[in-house]
Amino acid sequence: QVQLVESGGGLVQPGGSLRLSCAASGSIFSIYTMAWYRQAPGKQRELVARITSDGSTNYADSVKGRFTISRDNAKNTVYLQMDNLKPEDTAVYYCNRLRSLGYYPWGPGTQVTVAS
Repeated sequence: QVQLVESGGGLVQPGGSLRLSCAASGSIFSIYTMAWYRQAPGKQRELVARITSDGSTNYADSVKGRFTISRDNAKNTVYLQMDNLKPEDTAVYYCNRLRSLGYYPWGPGTQVTVAS
């Protein structure tokens, strides 16, 4: 059974930075495209960034140029570096595979709050 555990969230002022981590266990992690998602209160979950097994990346327009996704296959870990954070980035952040591949069980997520 795959387990995903996100960490690194917190409270940060606008313009600040955070680095999120997602540790995966119980799967052949390295062969799959992985993604970060977020869900704000009252809104649907949205895909923020994705990274293929060989490191190609893609970002939602709302975070392009501010967020950077990366992965360390040896550690079964995906990262999300978030810079120049804005209040509208406030959400619970999750990692998972793409829906087309079938989601793993969702982890607990990590709360990111951007406020002055």
